[in-house]
Amino acid sequence: MTELRYDKDGLIPAIVQQYDSGEVLMMAWMNAEALRLTQESGTTWFWSRSRQELWNKGAISGNVQTVKRIRYDCDADCLLVEVDSPGPACHTGRRSCFYREVEHG
Repeated sequence: MTELRYDKDGLIPAIVQQYDSGEVLMMAWMNAEALRLTQESGTTWFWSRSRQELWNKGAISGNVQTVKRIRYDCDADCLLVEVDSPGPACHTGRRSCFYREVEHG
């Protein structure tokens, strides 16, 4: 496997996508430990920059994301985590964190 490229803080962005529809659900940060836990447990783990701790998505809310596949981009500096996410992915209760639009023109 290609060596993943983490940033200066030891983090890599992880885009989370519903595996069967392609819907983009959220973006969060992973460190090497979060990636290892994700691979071992089959559920998503992330690094909270604000709390400075690991968190398992859905452990509190029940909206667990089951990992189907993890891909990385051509520069090996971003992950795409394909999941089955039956519930909301956003902390606001919405299905996706990407519910707002930037106005243009």
